Amino acid sequence: MSKILTLLLSAALATSLIGCGSSVKLDDDPKPAGIESRDAAAAAAAAAAAAAEAERARAAAAAAGAPTVAIAPSTVAPVTPEQKDPLTDPQGPLANRSVYFDYDSFAIRPEFLPLLEAHARYLNANRQQRIMIEGNSDERGPREYNLALGQRRSEAVRRALAALGVAEQQSEAVSWGEERLRALGTDEGSHAENRRADIVYK
Repeated sequence: MSKILTLLLSAALATSLIGCGSSVKLDDDPKPAGIESRDAAAAAAAAAAAAAEAERARAAAAAAGAPTVAIAPSTVAPVTPEQKDPLTDPQGPLANRSVYFDYDSFAIRPEFLPLLEAHARYLNANRQQRIMIEGNSDERGPREYNLALGQRRSEAVRRALAALGVAEQQSEAVSWGEERLRALGTDEGSHAENRRADIVYK
């Protein structure tokens, strides 16, 4: 095999030396783009001949009864990371399920759009899943007004999810008004914690 390769490389070298008498400058490109030089063609022919010779040698060894090595396919199952349920994963994208509102408002603040997008992606991928959106308010103001404000907040979240592709039958909006306070203080931090809409998976 090595003799044939040596002869082919010698022939390629002789061919390239014949072209050395050309008057073309080294920094010129005398051939059109895409056309191989004689050197490249000779090298490709040599490589093809070497590959053919190697294949012939393998075939001859197999015919002579030389042992061949067969690599058995692997029977080891690939290791995959454990799949976590996004609804129970405390570090997952669905862990946060509350949208908070400004005082006396049901407008969704921009910082809660990524949260709604994460829930919309899950709901769009799991069309059988249903949610309840529960609107809440702080205790300031008349009870009836707070009940209506909580409903507006839950409806705002429902509309935002619908705009992100969530089917209408997957969600329901209700209001608890001031009945389910999360924080019992009378400071602004407690009031802010109670002005929310909660996404509850059923």
